[in-house]
Formats: sequence, C-alpha cells, structure tokens
Amino acid sequence: MGDAAPLLALDALSVSYRTRGGWLAALDDVSLTVGSGEVVGLVGESGSGKSTALLAVLGLLGGARVTAAGATFAGIDLIGAAASLRGRRIGMVFQDPAAALNPALTVGLQVAEPMLVHRGVPRPEAMARATALLAEMGIARAAEVMRAYPHQLSGGMKQRVTLAMALAPEPELLLLDEPTTALDVTVEAQILDLLEALRRRRALSMLLVSHNLGIVDRICDRVTVLYAGRTVESGPTPAVLATPGHPYTRGLLGALPRPDRSHRGPLLPIPGGLPDMVVADGDVADPGCNFRARCGLVVDACAVPQMYAPAGGTIVRCHRAGFVRRQPLPGSEPPVEAPVALSGDAMHSDAMSRDATRRDAMPRDAGPLLLADHLSRAFRNGSFLDRMPVLARALRLRAGTSVQAVDAVSLRIQTGEVLGLVGESGCGKSTLGRLLLRLLPADSGRLRFAGDDVPPRPAISFHRRAQIVFQNPDTSLNPRHTVDTILRRPLTRFGLARSQKATQEVERLLEVVRLPRDYRTRYPHQLSGGEKQRVGIARALATQPDLLVCDEAVSALDVSVQAAVLNLLRDLRRDFGLAYLFISHDIGVIAHIADRIAVMYRGGIVEEGPAAAVLDPPWHPYTEALLSAVPVIGDRGRAASRIRLAGDPGDTPASAGCRFAARCPRKIGPVCDAQVPPWQRAGAAHRIACHIPVSEMRERSAAPDARCP
Repeated sequence: MGDAAPLLALDALSVSYRTRGGWLAALDDVSLTVGSGEVVGLVGESGSGKSTALLAVLGLLGGARVTAAGATFAGIDLIGAAASLRGRRIGMVFQDPAAALNPALTVGLQVAEPMLVHRGVPRPEAMARATALLAEMGIARAAEVMRAYPHQLSGGMKQRVTLAMALAPEPELLLLDEPTTALDVTVEAQILDLLEALRRRRALSMLLVSHNLGIVDRICDRVTVLYAGRTVESGPTPAVLATPGHPYTRGLLGALPRPDRSHRGPLLPIPGGLPDMVVADGDVADPGCNFRARCGLVVDACAVPQMYAPAGGTIVRCHRAGFVRRQPLPGSEPPVEAPVALSGDAMHSDAMSRDATRRDAMPRDAGPLLLADHLSRAFRNGSFLDRMPVLARALRLRAGTSVQAVDAVSLRIQTGEVLGLVGESGCGKSTLGRLLLRLLPADSGRLRFAGDDVPPRPAISFHRRAQIVFQNPDTSLNPRHTVDTILRRPLTRFGLARSQKATQEVERLLEVVRLPRDYRTRYPHQLSGGEKQRVGIARALATQPDLLVCDEAVSALDVSVQAAVLNLLRDLRRDFGLAYLFISHDIGVIAHIADRIAVMYRGGIVEEGPAAAVLDPPWHPYTEALLSAVPVIGDRGRAASRIRLAGDPGDTPASAGCRFAARCPRKIGPVCDAQVPPWQRAGAAHRIACHIPVSEMRERSAAPDARCP
C-alpha cells in the first residue's frame, strides 16, 4: 500500500449514549484505518463496541453523541456525508441474513433494489445485473433463485444474497458484522473463500467484526482489539495473534477451544465482566486501564493512563506489553489425558446428594445409559394435500414430498460420557436429539434408557431423567417469569420440592451454576447472555437428570462466556456423573468436551469413535472436509490444500448408495452411487461407513499433511 492515504480513517472516534445515570461511553477515542484492498478485523467481547464502530461509519447512530478528531472516507468528511455514502460507496452485511431480508419480496427484487435506488439503473438492466451478481456469489441456477423468496433458501444461500445486495451498487468498502456466526463450518468456509475472491477481483476493502479469531486470522491483514470501548491492541494479524502484548488479547486466545488441542484441561475464561461504562455528569472517565479489574498482571501503575507502546509492528495499550509477550501462549502446554467417564455413587458431590424421592446413580456395569436402535423420522414438505389425502387421490394430485431427517440411526451413550454430534446444518442433529428425548415421535426404531424400553409416550420419570439445554436462552426462557419461577416450575412439575424446600432448591441450583442467590428475583432481560444460559442449564438440572442433550448450547455466546459455560458443563459432568449428547457445528468445542464423536450427514451417522481417533487424523472423507474447513489460528499456509465442499447437503440429489457420494472429493467410482457403504472398523470402538478400504484410509491419515489442523 505504500504511503497511499487510507480509504477509511477514524481518528479518536468517541460515541456516547445518554442514560439515566449519565453518558455511556460505547467508544472512547478509537482510531483505525482501512487501506484500499485491505481487510481489517475488529475483535472483542460482546459490548466492546465493535458493532457501534460500524454503525458510526454508516451514520446510523441516531440519538448518540458522536465526536472525532477526524473521520474520513476517500478524503470525504464521514460525519457529515455518511448518509450519501451509505449503501452506494459503503456496503453493509449484517449478522443474521434471515432478519436482513424482506420475507415479502423476491430475492431478485431485493438484490436489484440498491442499483435502482443508488445508481439509477433501469429496472430491466438492474434485474439482469442482479442475476449475474447472484451467479458471481456462487449460487447455482441464479435465474430461478431470483424468483424465490428468502424462506425458500438455505442459510448459506441467504448470506450470499445479502452479500450480493451489499455489492450491487459496487461499493469500495464493505462492512461485515459477524457474517458467518449463524453458519455451519463448511458454509462458513465457502463464504470466506468468496470474500477473499471478491477482494482480489474488485480490490474491495473490508472492515470485519467477529469474535471468531480463526476467521480473523484467515482473511484479515490487520486486527484491532477492542475492550469496553477502547482500543487495547492493534497491528498485523499474524503478529497480534502469535505474540499478543495485551493481557486481554491473551485472554481471548486462552478461552478459545481448538480442534487441534482436545482435552487440555479447562479453558481459561476471562474472569468478571465489562466495567461500568457510564460516566455521571460532572465525573471523569477512568483514566487508567479499564481492563485492570479482570487482569491477573495488575500493578499500581495500571491506574494511570496507558500509552500506546509500539513493538514488532503492533501498538499495545499496556505498560507491561514486553513482559506479556515473553509469556507462553495459553494452551501451549502438553496435552493432558482425556477425562475418564465417571459412574456410580462416587460421582455425586455432597451438594447434589439424592434423597429417597430421587433416582439412584446408574452403575457402569448395567450397560449403556441410552441405546438407540435404527431410529428414523421423516417430515413432509408443507403441502395442504398432506392433510387432505382423499382429495389428492380424487384429483390425481401429488402431495408434498418427504424429507428423511433421521435415517436408521443407532448409537449409545454411557453413564457419565459425553458424546459429541457434529455435522452441517440440516443434517438431522437437532431432530435426533429430540427423538432421543421423545420430544418428537419416531417413525421406526427402538429406544432404551437405563436398560428399559422407552415407549413413544414415556412415563414422567423418563422426562425427569433426560433433559435438554436449548441453543438460544432468549427464546427458551419466558421473559415474563423471574428466575425463581423458571427454576421452581420443574421442581413442582415433577414433585421434587414445594414451598420453602423449593426455594432452598432454587438457591442451590443457582449456586451449582455459579450465580448469586439474589438472581432469583431477576428477569431474563436483566441477565447477560452467559447468565441466561446458566439459568437454562440450572433449569435442566432441577430434575436431577442422568442425561442432558445440549443442542448448540454455546454457539450464541462470545468466546470468553463460551469458555466459562464449557468449563461449567465439564465440572457438572465430573461432579454429578451427567452424560451429555453435545450437539454442535463447532468442531473446536466438540474436540474440547467430547469423549466420543459421531459425525452425521444427511440423516445418518458416517463415522463414530473416540474423539482423538476421529479428529486426529480424520478418516472419513466428510470428517476430513469438516476439519479442513475449520479456521484455526496459524493456519494461513494451508489455504491451497483445504478441501472445499460445494453447495449444501439439501442441494445435491439423494444417492441409492453412500449418502455423501454427490459431494465426496474422494469418490472412488460408481460403487459409491449404487451401494450403501459397509461399516468398517478402524479400531475397537471406531467405525466408519465408507467404500474406501480402511487400510487405504489409514495410510492416507498417516501422511503429515493429514493431521488435524
């Protein structure tokens, strides 16, 4: 870039909101630049000011007090001209594509609209350009998709459409606010590849907000770390992530679960929470380091203003940056042994002792806690003819087609064991979890729990012993109920406690999930995301279950809160002998917490075995592709060797043979399309459904470049 002026330059940008207690400083003297064709990342916990910075660039902070020593875009004053630049020269891609798209308008009209509004392109030309743009985004059958509505598209296709909308007026700068958070790992990899290609073809500049440090490392040239509205570290991405100089940056790295570092003991979440960012009228903002209340290296000098210290191409707002850089990175220690599943009465702590009304602990020699045998479930597409079969036959009309969500799945979960279930969105993971809890009826198959058959309508005792933790606590907790009411309901529903005893049990549950007892009187909106999820876990623990199904239980949390919740789940498993079915598309999370892993594709299990055997190195071609798509810090050099799966599972035709044949990069011939692959053994507890001989898979997996990234 040389000495060329940056495309975007923010100098000492501050944003404050008026509150009852004073001014909340969302951004405090933040400076950053984005050069032409450069990608800059913004990272930090929720509430650090990342999205506020993007909205400030767009001029969408109505009611806020915005000041800056300078804010320019291509030499134009951004504060005064943001409205004229927004959408035309500066594009925006929001986090949730489903919320960003209008459900009442066709995709084609939404992609063409920015050209109509900002460029004055005639409608026929705009529609033709929109079709070409969708094709450029990698959408097959672009002309058909133009006529579709958002609800008819997969998550990955929706995100491609929002990218096309942002790029339609040919902007010079693209702002991306967590653009891949809602996507599974293979679709995420496709979007990242697309962004890199667009950058090369169009010399497009980008400002990317993300809490996923692996994504930032993969595509960003430079990164700025924000904490509580202030810049704490900034510089070239490899330098910042390899040798961080600020304790907060190191904390983010220590909280990150990685697929190449399974079972290294607890993660290292950053203790505490963000400081109070409200400054009362007449008061002065904290002049010292605002991270010092959570920092393990704090000294008296941290209470005075911290100057930016340049070092190794980076700047750090910490006077101990040199000392911090010399410390070993979190997670660089040798791996520890995988945790051993506990069983019997010894796995229960005194805090959770059972009385006569509670279930006895399951001894290990009694067999699997849960055993599923060929469970299947199909869903019909929403045709009204499904509800009127007589009319359909009379009119010779075809009813809606059937989708096989779960196809003859067999698996087992031992007492105190964590079984990780991974796969792309739509592969049937959540449906399988609900079948195992009998929250959905199975079309066929058998389910046994603690040695007994579980009927389609199980006794209440089964639901007491098998519970679920949902993905989104905002939708799974009743906003009109206090925490006390939420936790008390399962106690009364299952006859475990009432009145004063129920109150004591609610307080004990809060203590178990590391929340203060006075949280009983709070409502969900008064809790942070991590605190809400802890309440969801406490509610599931209220019945004192043997099994928890965790359905993407940490995917909505930022990295530090996620680490704290994962540590909590590990502690509960250790102390109380809980077994988990842990559903996630985040393979780093699964590698950290699971004893065994089942890999699911298009309704069926394609590989199952011990975590270390399944992930390092990968065996099944689908498992290999999933791991190859995971963005891992320090993994930039593997770009050329990554396995790229095209499309989504639902976009490819079903095969009479291997369910992965249509997308398999290692397909060996017609046998893959014609014959169901046999189960092969790669070890005593490791099975793989594939036509490739296990000896050939073993030889390939032994190659140096086949190791877990």
